[in-house]
Amino acid sequence: MDMTEAPHPCAQAGSQRFLERCTCPTREQEVTAMADTVIMTQYFKMQVPDKPGEAARVLGVFKAASVNLLGFSGFPRNRRGQLDFVPENAAQLKQAARQAKLKLAGGKTCFVVNGDDRPGAVADVLGALAAAKINVTAMDAVSSGQGRYGALLWVKPKDVKKAAKMLGIG
Repeated sequence: MDMTEAPHPCAQAGSQRFLERCTCPTREQEVTAMADTVIMTQYFKMQVPDKPGEAARVLGVFKAASVNLLGFSGFPRNRRGQLDFVPENAAQLKQAARQAKLKLAGGKTCFVVNGDDRPGAVADVLGALAAAKINVTAMDAVSSGQGRYGALLWVKPKDVKKAAKMLGIG
C-alpha cells in the first residue's frame, strides 16, 4: 500500500514557478516546469445590440486599422452583446475606436496565458490560483492547435498583484 501523502495543490499545478511562490508550509519541492507564458495586459469592452453582424462590424473596424488582438470574447449581457478586446497595442485600439466613434470602456487588467496543450492545462492554472485563495472572475480557454493552448483570465482588481505573483510575472 502506498503511504505517500497526496501532493500539495501548488505541486499539482505542475509548474515550478507556481510552487516557488507557494507560502504553504507543506509545499512540495520537486515538480516539472511547464512551458506556459503569462502576460498581464489591458482589456477593453463595449456593448452592442444583440443582433447578427454587430461583432463582425466592430472587429472589421479594428481590422481596417491593423489592430492586432491577443484575445476577443463576446457574450450576451442584459439583452445586449458585450464584446471584450485584448489588444496587443492599447493605444492603437483606442485610437481606432475613437475614429469610428465606438464607445469603449475599460482599460482594466487581465492575463493572457499561452502554453503547451496537455490534459489539465487549465486546471493547473486554476489550481495554482485556488491554492493561493484567488477567486477567478472569468476564464476563456481554447486549444489553438499544434499542441498549444491559450487562455484569457480575469480576477478582481484587489487580487491582480497577488495573481501576477502566483503566475510568475509579479
